[in-house]
Amino acid sequence: MTGFGDRILGLGLLVLAVAYGWAAQQWPEPFGGAEGVGPETFPTILAFVLVIGSLYLMVKPDPDAQWPVRKTALELVTSVVVLIVYALLMEPLGFIISTTLAVGTLSWRMGARPRMAFITGLISAVVVFVLFNYGLDLSLPAGLLEVE
Repeated sequence: MTGFGDRILGLGLLVLAVAYGWAAQQWPEPFGGAEGVGPETFPTILAFVLVIGSLYLMVKPDPDAQWPVRKTALELVTSVVVLIVYALLMEPLGFIISTTLAVGTLSWRMGARPRMAFITGLISAVVVFVLFNYGLDLSLPAGLLEVE
């Protein structure tokens, strides 16, 4: 049965896309009335693109698809665990510390030396934090680094 794995993945992604699109529509209407572009616009576009991709996987699966085994599968699971822990630590630790740890760990797992991986994580975390907080005026959680 060729393409069975792709069809299962496509079905899972389709369910995710529908749930994500539905959740995006639950945002409250902005103060001042409905707008053409609101907080639900970008997530809705992402959900639509994910629906298209998942349907493509289900209709036209790759006949020669090989699922990752052993080391590659372990690296993929490790990456997912790192991202879940990152999301859980964002509020208590803050953006800079949690991003440094996540980017550093993922960079290290991709082959960078540990010291350079975590320096890269720190630099990218600080740059993105400054860009969002001061350039775009969108606050990210400071966590342990919050100055009162």
